[in-house]
Amino acid sequence: MRDRAQALLIDLDGVLRRWDPAPMIAAELKYGLKPASFLETAMAWDIYRPAMAGEITDAEWMRLVADRLPLDGEEAAAAVAEWQAYRGEVDPEVLAFVREVRAAGRPVGIATNATDRLRDDLDALGLTTEVDLVISSWELKVHKPAPEYFQQACELIGHLPKHVLLVDDDDRVIRGARAANLPAYRWTGTEHLPYLRKALDLPE
Repeated sequence: MRDRAQALLIDLDGVLRRWDPAPMIAAELKYGLKPASFLETAMAWDIYRPAMAGEITDAEWMRLVADRLPLDGEEAAAAVAEWQAYRGEVDPEVLAFVREVRAAGRPVGIATNATDRLRDDLDALGLTTEVDLVISSWELKVHKPAPEYFQQACELIGHLPKHVLLVDDDDRVIRGARAANLPAYRWTGTEHLPYLRKALDLPE
């Protein structure tokens, strides 16, 4: 990068928050569902997109998921509730990196596609005060990788796109961010942290 990044936008799911698949698998086994039933149903584009774009609430999205499971009404609702009770865990190494970035005077924002449940999740995970701002697709009414999302995100964090480093685990988001002139880095694990420290010109 020719210009050092002056701010960080970091994805939540798959980067700062990690998910143990065990609770989901246990719920699917308990209710006799095939593997990945919850995710495949929830990620169907016709219900996933409006949930991320602020057109329906998280509760409405989950009701649509329950309606599509091969279970009767009450059992489907119970299965979804059991699946959704687990809200993931913070990756301690990534959180330490976020703290390091902020300590160096660089603002950090969580930039995520999410529902209206996001703020409660961040409170429960202890992340609300760990970042300078939260940029939620549900609140912006536009989701990654739309160019409008990145434009608004840079305006909110107060830096030009070329100075805002975005870290995400989704290739489509990375391509969209780069098209919007943000330096973007595809996350696959904590082995990338030394490079990201250099990209942000953090002190040794």
